[in-house]
Amino acid sequence: MDTSEDIQDVSHRMEKLDFNHPFTPYDVQEQFMKAVYNVLETGDGQIGILESPTGTGKSLSLICASLTWLRHHKSHSHEVELKSAVEAHKDEPEWIVEQLLRQKRDELAKRWQEREERLEAARRKEKAQEDRARKRRRVDEVRSQKRAIDEDDEFLLDVQGDDAASHGSGDAQSGLSKEAREVLARFGLGIPKKNHGNEEIDLFEEGVKIYYTSRTHSQLSQFITELRRPQFPSSLPGAMLQTQGQPSKEAVKLLPLSSRQKLCINPSVSRLGSVQAINDRCADLQQAKSSTRCPFVPKEELLTQTHEFRDAALASLPDIEDLHQLGKSLSVCPYYASRTALSGAEIVTLPYPLLLQQSAREALGIKLEGSVVIVDEAHNIMDAIAGVHSAEIRLSDLKRAKGMLGVYVRKFGKKLKGENRVNVGRVGRIIEGLSEWMQAALSFKNEDGIVESNDLLRRKGIDQINMFELIRYISDSKLAFKIESYVAHVESENEPGAVTKTGSTPVLHTLASFLVALTNLSSEGRIFYQKMAGPSPDIQLSYLLLSPTHAFSSVASSARAVILAGGTMSPFEDYKDHLFPTLSTSKITTLSCGHVIPKENLCVWTLGTVRPGAPQFEFSYQRRRDPEMITQLGMAVLNVCSIVPDGVVVFFPSYGYLDEVVAAWEQNQSANSQSIWARLQGRKAVFRETKGGSSDQVLNDYTQAIQGEQSNGKGALLLSVVGGKMSEGINFSDRLGRCVMVVGLPYPNIASPEWKAKLEYIETTVFTRLTNSNGEDNGHGQSAGQRNKAVSQEEARAQAKQASRDFYENACMRAVNQSIGRAIRHRGDYAAIVLVDRRFGTERIRGKLPGWIQNGMQAGGGDEKGMAGLMGALGGFFRGRQQTGKS
Repeated sequence: MDTSEDIQDVSHRMEKLDFNHPFTPYDVQEQFMKAVYNVLETGDGQIGILESPTGTGKSLSLICASLTWLRHHKSHSHEVELKSAVEAHKDEPEWIVEQLLRQKRDELAKRWQEREERLEAARRKEKAQEDRARKRRRVDEVRSQKRAIDEDDEFLLDVQGDDAASHGSGDAQSGLSKEAREVLARFGLGIPKKNHGNEEIDLFEEGVKIYYTSRTHSQLSQFITELRRPQFPSSLPGAMLQTQGQPSKEAVKLLPLSSRQKLCINPSVSRLGSVQAINDRCADLQQAKSSTRCPFVPKEELLTQTHEFRDAALASLPDIEDLHQLGKSLSVCPYYASRTALSGAEIVTLPYPLLLQQSAREALGIKLEGSVVIVDEAHNIMDAIAGVHSAEIRLSDLKRAKGMLGVYVRKFGKKLKGENRVNVGRVGRIIEGLSEWMQAALSFKNEDGIVESNDLLRRKGIDQINMFELIRYISDSKLAFKIESYVAHVESENEPGAVTKTGSTPVLHTLASFLVALTNLSSEGRIFYQKMAGPSPDIQLSYLLLSPTHAFSSVASSARAVILAGGTMSPFEDYKDHLFPTLSTSKITTLSCGHVIPKENLCVWTLGTVRPGAPQFEFSYQRRRDPEMITQLGMAVLNVCSIVPDGVVVFFPSYGYLDEVVAAWEQNQSANSQSIWARLQGRKAVFRETKGGSSDQVLNDYTQAIQGEQSNGKGALLLSVVGGKMSEGINFSDRLGRCVMVVGLPYPNIASPEWKAKLEYIETTVFTRLTNSNGEDNGHGQSAGQRNKAVSQEEARAQAKQASRDFYENACMRAVNQSIGRAIRHRGDYAAIVLVDRRFGTERIRGKLPGWIQNGMQAGGGDEKGMAGLMGALGGFFRGRQQTGKS
């Protein structure tokens, strides 16, 4: 633990920190960067849960704070290394100590200078070769060389009898041949051997890294674009920069990691489409069959290209497309060659799945120990963890799989021996057993429900099969890929003109993923069934991870520090309670930053009723179909559209309710007046998001109606859905979103089996934790009983129920906050936010809105003033903005 003097020293240094921001940072950016730096500096498993609204430069603040810390940390580590060398020889004469210190400094400076010169040379070479492309090896030539005695041999399973033992190690490279593993290890790829004085490797020695992850490939690309803006100080100690005459700045070393699907440069593999098929085919092409070996896998004669790839990658701040192109130009696989760059990288970007799955981290050679993890767009993190570990399969998939297995066995059955014969039979039994249960479930009264795993696995004796061994066999033998490939081969011969689908996941890979999910602890997940609508009866089994705690613990427990950052992280409680339930409060830092916009650029109003004494707006499931309330809602939207210029976006709780409301508005109110829908169309161009429609087309039409040459100046109205395509990742900045209205509270369907199971799980785990918490040490210097005070059984049950209600409500409010955040996107932006439901006026719900929204609420909130108060507030707000714009 830090002493009070240490804390004061850190606080003093924080005041003087230069975060190397390329612009003059706003106060909220300074606050955010100090919070990030402090979490990383404190280390020892610290967690930061930080909220900074979109438009406040969050990504750039994360970059500046984390890389400034990293360079300071490296510099300090070098100083400690030098001091330790001196301390070890303190009894020697002073001149000897001075000479030793000078020698150590020279060695450190020389290694630093050689590395930087090497990277600078790579930059110069890349620039000189921009207009020249190296000849690519023609894959067709490789294809022409293959064909052994039996052209069907490529579809045979490789694991035969006792030979399978060599494939069962379970390590990250179990799919590679022995030769391929040795090659990768020899050249620092995958899991390298320890270096024995190789200067090439020494220049890029392993060190503390920043692992940055986000949800989408485009978000990672945007982050890399921001990373190119600032410059950072050298990692050498300041005193050495002066005495050694070295530059004070040092380029950042970045490595973006991705899957084979994004990086593969072998056309015969990349065209397969699905991740699983590409992975299996890639491994298959590294087996001992020399005529079919992938020509791009790093090998001894490609050592120069591999090192050239590493140097160019670390020198150029590349994104995934750049790495892909670099691999093509050097004729070396970027997926494997990027491993040589991993040791020298300071910041590594990767998508959620590659960080959240331990098997993926091992396959990529990622070691989190002592390093920093930054999760951006972290409001998605719990859903992302559940998504990574989820799996589903349909009865129609199993029928297809059974047919494929039959085709394969008819051809190769007599050639299958030993373990191959046994395990192919086991897969057949599993297909039969699951199909039998699902066929019977079609007659169940309920359309969906929870499945007991024992009931599911009892059929055909599936529960007697060692599932872990079978899954390993499927992976090592490439069974799914071999069977899928052979059946596709047969089908193409039978129907030469048929188009092969490459984008969807093959059914046997789907089955393998579902079997993996079945091996998860039953206490952490549930299996559900759901009947599927369609021309023929079908049913789907789905595995849902109920708790992200265990799945994320391998990340949180390994890293020096973890930052969860997002534009709308409120409410914070779920991250504490469900990602880090046993972590002491002293280990968790939370921060909700204000916005960079002036206070007068935001108007927040809660509309609880149309007028004093009238029925209140309450769009609960029981009341939302009230015809009078739907009519009053339409009149409220119509009035808002009469005052708000340009774009108005209205978010509804669900697609179903949006359809109901539009249908009601389309009906004529009387014989002598237009319908509300017609009147809305007269006021603004009206657009509507549909569940299966193209959001891109709707957004483009909406934008054109406001900004396009054909717009008539009246603006546009967009009816959307909370949690839909328009509520996340879409920018309604400036004229596109002058007003955002949220109708009701979009609670999830509590009657669904999934939500029933989630809430039941939370109640059970919280109750167990509370009743078992008396004085038990949680391993973090604080007993669970200190965090959860000893309570009676009755109190524990009440608190557990409240915890499940809070989780349910927090899911709703995170969705609301995401929708609200679509409007204000930069410092000069302005918008009104109208929350239409009397419950938005309650203290409990208001407390779960982001701080900047709470601060923007108008006095009185509008509950007692109704539409008249709202119209007055909106009128004054937009008149003030227009006058400010003119001045």
